[in-house]
Amino acid sequence: MEIIPAIDIIEGKCVRLTQGDYSQKKVYNEHPLEVAKKFEGAGLKRLHLVDLDGAKSGAIRNWKVLEIIAGRTELVIDFGGGIKTGNDVDIVFNSGAAMATVGSIAVKDEELFAGWLVQYRPDKFLLGADVRDEKITVSGWAETTNIPVYEFIQKYIEKKLGGVFCTDISKDGLLLGPSVELYKNIIARFPALHLIASGGVSSMEDVYQLRDLGCGGVFIGKAIYEGRISISELSNFNNGNS
Repeated sequence: MEIIPAIDIIEGKCVRLTQGDYSQKKVYNEHPLEVAKKFEGAGLKRLHLVDLDGAKSGAIRNWKVLEIIAGRTELVIDFGGGIKTGNDVDIVFNSGAAMATVGSIAVKDEELFAGWLVQYRPDKFLLGADVRDEKITVSGWAETTNIPVYEFIQKYIEKKLGGVFCTDISKDGLLLGPSVELYKNIIARFPALHLIASGGVSSMEDVYQLRDLGCGGVFIGKAIYEGRISISELSNFNNGNS
């Protein structure tokens, strides 16, 4: 299982929200590049970069942060938040992202997203299955649909999309542990899926549990910034020293 540190961006700064609530914002570093370089210096290879301004507004806002981090590190970056048009996708790739992270558009305009999968290749996209009570949410988690997460994942597996990350919003930012039962159920239904767990990770014990479940990766954000998990612990895990 791969450790993927997360950086969430508002107004160019590294922040974290609690359960997607923009009123519960905490700034951890005004210079996201510094944070990214610490991850790279510890031997981590991946980065999950989220434009929260973009997610809220429905248009990419912090692509310059992506451009700076991609230009000054060797991290393999997936970038999301506000990707709604083909031009947005081009901006993401031209700014240095290896993958575009999408969620809402895959719900609201399936035809458009299916076209991107053909145009750019399915492996250039990470699908975000953000859920509340196992139902897909959209628009920066502001709107809950009636679409079951399993139906959503099945649809895009059929389109050869390889990677899915799933965030249980009820767990996100609370540091109370990940949604183990949800991931167990998803893996049982889709054993070949590369599933990335997201939300709630609070300790290395959580990381080991997700690995043992069969998750292919895990996004970790707040637990790092709050000192619950050290970067050296993540480095050791990624290097097989756990």
